[in-house]
Amino acid sequence: MQRAPTANQVCSELLSAVSGFGFSAVIAGTLPREGSCTRELKEAVLLQGWPEEWLKVYLENDFVRRDPVIQFMKARKAPFRWSEIESYPEIYSRGADVLETARDFGLRDGFAFALRMLDGTPVMMTFGGGSVDISDEGLSQLWLLATYALGKALQLNFPQGKTECKLTAREIECIRWASVGKSEWEISQILGISEHTSEKHLLNAKAKLGASNRTHAVAEAMRLGFVG
Repeated sequence: MQRAPTANQVCSELLSAVSGFGFSAVIAGTLPREGSCTRELKEAVLLQGWPEEWLKVYLENDFVRRDPVIQFMKARKAPFRWSEIESYPEIYSRGADVLETARDFGLRDGFAFALRMLDGTPVMMTFGGGSVDISDEGLSQLWLLATYALGKALQLNFPQGKTECKLTAREIECIRWASVGKSEWEISQILGISEHTSEKHLLNAKAKLGASNRTHAVAEAMRLGFVG
């Protein structure tokens, strides 16, 4: 993904990386505002790895108005599996036909979650496939890959908006150890500092990277070259 010259190539590399979980499609974009026209909806897409025919049907039928995945994301925020929506009839009943139609295009199940751009703008990313099989560990990997891909796509699509991020040497050390799964306490023991100090360095790094959580921070640090 780091070497990809276009957002489309980033998307292809991302799908290749997550195909083992059963995902064959992905789309990411800013959440649509009420009354958005087709052109605005297309402009909101940052990563497009959805089947073209499905996207065409989706836009022609104005599914965005009652897509239960979008509505559930707005209500819940946390990552979720599409099948979870069925337990919430007040959302599912209004857009059940959207998910039913998606199945005709090989998208029988999926996962969705929200990420944030550096300016705080929420972005929804959703993965779909015919037979999804993913563990909790796999979900962590999916989140990391998705965050990295989104950051790279933004860098390619809006190069003029790229800002320089300056991390201190200690912040870089902490984020590198965090990238291999070390806790604040373990990092403090490795670096010979207090647990409170290691936590402070990670929080500072997360803030500078514009990250919403540790995984997001690690992905941004990788994309920017702080973590090899």
